[in-house]
Amino acid sequence: MNKKRWFALGIAVVLFAVSLGFRFMSSLFAADVESIMEMPQQKYKEEVVEKGTGNKIAVLELDGVIQNISTSSLLNTGGYNHERFLDKLEHVGQDQSVDGIILRVNTPGGGVVESDEIHDQIVEVQEEYEKPVYISMGNTAASGGYYISAPADKIVAHPATLTGSIGVIMESFNFAEFADKHGIKFNTIKSGEFKDIMSQSREMTDEEHEILQNMVDDMYADFVNVIVEGRDMAESRVRELGDGRVYTGSQAAENGLIDALGSMEDTISMMKKDFDWPSAKVVEYKGGPEWNQFLSGTVKSVFSQETKLLDIQELLRQSNGPRAMYLYSK
Repeated sequence: MNKKRWFALGIAVVLFAVSLGFRFMSSLFAADVESIMEMPQQKYKEEVVEKGTGNKIAVLELDGVIQNISTSSLLNTGGYNHERFLDKLEHVGQDQSVDGIILRVNTPGGGVVESDEIHDQIVEVQEEYEKPVYISMGNTAASGGYYISAPADKIVAHPATLTGSIGVIMESFNFAEFADKHGIKFNTIKSGEFKDIMSQSREMTDEEHEILQNMVDDMYADFVNVIVEGRDMAESRVRELGDGRVYTGSQAAENGLIDALGSMEDTISMMKKDFDWPSAKVVEYKGGPEWNQFLSGTVKSVFSQETKLLDIQELLRQSNGPRAMYLYSK
């Protein structure tokens, strides 16, 4: 190849790189520049649900499985984001302009640790900032969804809401029979007898089952205690109700697991009436920090395939081992 062709090829490469850069920057600045500059002053976007004056009610939405998927915040904007939700809850707790908080809960539950972190944050908002927290249950607020709801000042559900599912579950696959049938051999080198507990390559021993059952029983006891304290119910009654089954909103009301039946609008009206805030302004806190959301969305639009691969890789990593869950699964 002569010098002219090399030179032409070099120009083509540079133009291609400039074109990619231009596409990225044009997407980045397609939004209103003035609004972007103002974003750092407002950490979360407030969408007015009901206009009003005086008192202010903040609505937060918890939608999806409660799990801490730690994919980079630059790339992770879809679905439930655990760290962002905790930060948002802390934000409205500290915000002196907010008088009351309503959580719109629509989740089958999720991780034991993540559910407990949300529970503790709600209790902190109630005790440290002395703000009432109401729960409005959506289609499903089961297991971990009920765990986080238990300490609320009032729980409201639709008659057809699926809630309850009080309990702990831990599952894993076992491929031993399949592997043996197809001549697949597993090589396991371990430092202790129980290092490969719940291994997918062999049957579980009775001793291993007992170890894990004791762990699940301890976590279940914590779940029961959260309801005993949050709902002011007798432990025997909680254990009677807490056999893992789900309840409709109507059944939950009959059994004292919730306080009232109604919609999100009804929950807002109840808070206004209970605290004599007839003209309260109601706002919903949307998403995470606006700049991060905008930037991550822009990055995803340019590098969508790479982002999907990263998300899949993260989910596989998170699912690599069995976990104890406060989770309702059909």
